[in-house]
Amino acid sequence: MSYVVPKETYSGKVYTLQFGSGNKTITVGGENALPFLTFEGVIPHKPAIAIEIQDTPPADWPETLQKVFEGVSGDPIGWAKYCQDTLKAEAIALRLISTHPDRENRSPGEAAKTVKDVLDAITVPLIILGSNHVEKDSQVLVATAEVAKGKNSVIGKAQEGNYKTIAAAAMANDLKLIAMSELDINLCKQLNILLSQLGFDKEKILTDPMCSALGYGLEYTYSVMERIRAAAITQNDPTMQPPIIADIGMYVWKIKETVVSEVELPHWGSTVERGIAWEVITAVSMIMAGAELLIMRHPKAVEGVKKVIEELA
Repeated sequence: MSYVVPKETYSGKVYTLQFGSGNKTITVGGENALPFLTFEGVIPHKPAIAIEIQDTPPADWPETLQKVFEGVSGDPIGWAKYCQDTLKAEAIALRLISTHPDRENRSPGEAAKTVKDVLDAITVPLIILGSNHVEKDSQVLVATAEVAKGKNSVIGKAQEGNYKTIAAAAMANDLKLIAMSELDINLCKQLNILLSQLGFDKEKILTDPMCSALGYGLEYTYSVMERIRAAAITQNDPTMQPPIIADIGMYVWKIKETVVSEVELPHWGSTVERGIAWEVITAVSMIMAGAELLIMRHPKAVEGVKKVIEELA
């Protein structure tokens, strides 16, 4: 008697979300099974990856990562085109970090011009990220949403302290929205409910439950994402059914293991290889937990994760 693999069937389904336009459109979500368990259901779309760029030279990135973008990181337009044309990025995430009051405190108008210039220079989908300063983002993302109208971009991150303003801007300009909560499934659910009460289409939301790097709380992040995805599929909970986005790079490339050189700690091995491996392992963990869209930094790490996705899918 041959062995029959036991299968579970579920009543829920992750919402399908598209961003970008034309033949560069990216579609994520739509599955009715847990990650990569294709024998239990339908998983129509593979996880997607956006490469992060910034609107100012990334002086706080480790030198090993800065070198990868040497010659292009001083200009966000050139950086974006390099990621699209040379690295073959399927999407780009533009972080408007210079608008943070503790950085260069650039104005919403300056940020909007940068976004418009980048949008005009590329054809792949764009994710527009603020500086994660609640008050400033509520101004910056409103201005940038206006210049992104008609581009079907993603904008964020909307948080408890600014979701009304940012959601209104996303609705007015027909953009997708990242809703970020702080590593708590109940806060995630609450924010999605609040957005729905504003009239925002829940099928245009990307859930960001926050992320952690390997060795820095990854297991807790994994647990939260896993519970969100399980609630969506096994409990058919509509507040948990938006696709999940994981902002990997910003958490990985600031920890000791990706920054300290082999001169200081020779027994740790190559700093370059260590950093790439750290981002790959963190990213793979997140897609195994349920993330459908990743934001990453190192091109070699992106290549590594894509290979894993192809093998698992």
